[in-house]
Amino acid sequence: MRIIALSTLKAFWASSPDYSDSIEPGMAWYRETLKADWANPNELKAQFASASILKDGRVVFNIAGNKYRLVAWVNYPYRVVYIRFIGTHKQYDQIDAQTI
Repeated sequence: MRIIALSTLKAFWASSPDYSDSIEPGMAWYRETLKADWANPNELKAQFASASILKDGRVVFNIAGNKYRLVAWVNYPYRVVYIRFIGTHKQYDQIDAQTI
C-alpha cells in the first residue's frame, strides 16, 4: 500500500513528549501497512483484526495496545492509505471519524 501523510504521524509525535511511546508502535503499523496489498476491507481485517471498518473506506486502527487511535481512509482499488488522524482515546472522542 502507498501511505499518504506520514507527516500526520510525525506532527503528533512532535506535539508532546507524552506521545513518545506511540512512535515505535506507529512505525510498526506504518511498515506493516506499507508491505500490505489489501483489495478490500476483509483483507485488511485479516491482517489487523482489531481494526474497525467504518463506511466509505474509513478505518480506525488501534495503536500501542489500544492506547492511541489512527483513522485512515483506504482507497482499495488504488492501494492507497490516507492517514487522517492519530490521537489518544480522549482526542478521538472529540472528532468525527467519518468526516475528519
